[in-house]
Amino acid sequence: MGDLMKTQLVSAIQLQEVEMQEKPADKQQGSKNPDDGVSGGGDEDDGGDEDDDGFSTETFSVEEAVETIGFGRFHILLFVIMGSANIVEAMEIMLLAVVSPEIRCEWRLEDWQVALVSTMVFLGFMVCGVLSGYLADRYGRWKVVFGGFVWSAYFSLLTSFAPSYGWFIFLRSMVGCGVAGVSQGFVLKTEFIPARYRAVLLPLATIFWMLGSMLIIVLGMLVVPTLGWRWMIRLSVTPSVILLFLFKFIPESARYNVSAGNVSAALETLQRIAKMNRASLPPGRLAEPMVKQRGSWRILLGSSFRTTSLLLWFSWFVASFTYYGSVLSSSELLEKNLLCLTDPDQDHLVKHQNQDGLCHCIPFQLRDYQTLLISCLGEVALVPLNICLLNVLGRKMVMSLLQLGAAIIFMLLNICTTMFGFTVLLFLLRSLVSMNFNVVYIYTAEVYPTVSRSLGMGFCTSFSRIGGMIAPFIAQVLMSQSVILALSPFAVACVICSLGNFLLPIETRGRALLQSS
Repeated sequence: MGDLMKTQLVSAIQLQEVEMQEKPADKQQGSKNPDDGVSGGGDEDDGGDEDDDGFSTETFSVEEAVETIGFGRFHILLFVIMGSANIVEAMEIMLLAVVSPEIRCEWRLEDWQVALVSTMVFLGFMVCGVLSGYLADRYGRWKVVFGGFVWSAYFSLLTSFAPSYGWFIFLRSMVGCGVAGVSQGFVLKTEFIPARYRAVLLPLATIFWMLGSMLIIVLGMLVVPTLGWRWMIRLSVTPSVILLFLFKFIPESARYNVSAGNVSAALETLQRIAKMNRASLPPGRLAEPMVKQRGSWRILLGSSFRTTSLLLWFSWFVASFTYYGSVLSSSELLEKNLLCLTDPDQDHLVKHQNQDGLCHCIPFQLRDYQTLLISCLGEVALVPLNICLLNVLGRKMVMSLLQLGAAIIFMLLNICTTMFGFTVLLFLLRSLVSMNFNVVYIYTAEVYPTVSRSLGMGFCTSFSRIGGMIAPFIAQVLMSQSVILALSPFAVACVICSLGNFLLPIETRGRALLQSS
């Protein structure tokens, strides 16, 4: 009897266990059966938003997060701090136009030696441009930009103590290497800006470049006549030191972090931006695949981007060639007074008496500094027009139109006019070449994927510095022989580049930034 009761008890327990195991299965089966018309109640899956462990399976990308967060306080901070990086870059580059007459007098330099100073700076930029792009794609944008600040400030300060011409050009080439790293800040800034705001915010960065150009000219006007060019360089390092402390407020690019597999850091950055902007992230979790092939030149020359890369390299070459050609040409025309003026003043006539000498030791006068300042204003005067054109016509068409306009102005500089007329032409020329350089920057940052964006920018900036290396020998050496022969190469290059821009296969207006190729 006892054995029978034990057997019945065991059977009852086993039957109860079987019923408990079958109930969830039956409920799931009932909820998935389209014929019984029953939804399955509260235990039903709500459309795939949660997996078996209770975690959300809905995901979003960095691009979706950036667009959802939108524009806010973080982007204002980003715009100011990264824009200030353009001040530093502009001061280091434009310093050459102000210092050239001074070092020419101090070391009794010939034209080709003065031109070699600018060439060596751009050589350092060219060599380190590709390297900084590779490092930014492999190890992060923030590290490269910060390192560029430290490097350029250090060697710029050393330049003020240069005991000879040889040391001066060597130290300036080292400054060029640092500026190449600083220029990667444009990529870092672009990767945080929503697509619909890029055509507005990125052209406005020209304001900071203009401020840097004007600041170095004002320093030259106030400091050089009293304390000399060495103290001007020492004071010009101050903005770099200030930015070293402010740069800690800018995070690493979230797009880079996800491409490197550091999703948690990317999510933390996006949450911080959303909090500052008083916005929220998209529902779900951040999920993007890690890309092992980062910073590879094969992407740039692959079937997807080969034509774009080749045409962009030439566009960057011409953009730099014409921009620095316009800057150095104006400085040279003013210093040596090679202008064909219908209203020459007494200083203009005196300078022409020194034209046949070996050393054109003619420091800038107050009127020369004023002309350079007015021309710098031209770099931002047409920014509103540039923004409208970018939104209406797109990047490719705007580059072509700007290049054609610059070609016309270069040739008009050969016409005899008043000093006011020359200032107006120089104002318009600086507007056009500066706008074009800005659009080329924007297009390059938008067209390449995150995995090779910095390297693509690095290659492009390196090709641009080849143009910067050639420009001084045209603008500062050939200019002494013939003004029209010196200005014609710039006009021809603009026309050829304008035609080449029509062949670019990709228009980036309104397009999301690619994460991979």
